Amino acid sequence: MEPPSTPATIPAALTVAVRTSDRGVVVRLEGELDQDTAGPLRVALESAFECGSGRLVIDCGGLDFCDSSGLNLLLHSRITAQDIGRKLTLAAPGPMVSRMLEITGAWAIFHIYPSVAEALAAQDG
Repeated sequence: MEPPSTPATIPAALTVAVRTSDRGVVVRLEGELDQDTAGPLRVALESAFECGSGRLVIDCGGLDFCDSSGLNLLLHSRITAQDIGRKLTLAAPGPMVSRMLEITGAWAIFHIYPSVAEALAAQDG
């Protein structure tokens, strides 16, 4: 008799879309941000730091999940942006991401806006 098969665990996908505007760069995240899916975001952020100017907005509206490694990437990216004279902001975090930001204290570190439009229009530096 063969042992029962177990379903393979497939990491959830993270889709990263980048667009530029006259006020900065918007990086839209959809899916789950964790250790296994952070690569595309890391590449997009590195590219955004190298080109463009103005603020960098991480659109969290489609982000369903973010673990500590994803948060760590966002925190390090905020510091990198600050070091090169740019502002990194978060926009439209859903309830799960908002709760994670609150629990970890990261809510106080980031400028967070309810929408991408508000993040791009902000005059906070």
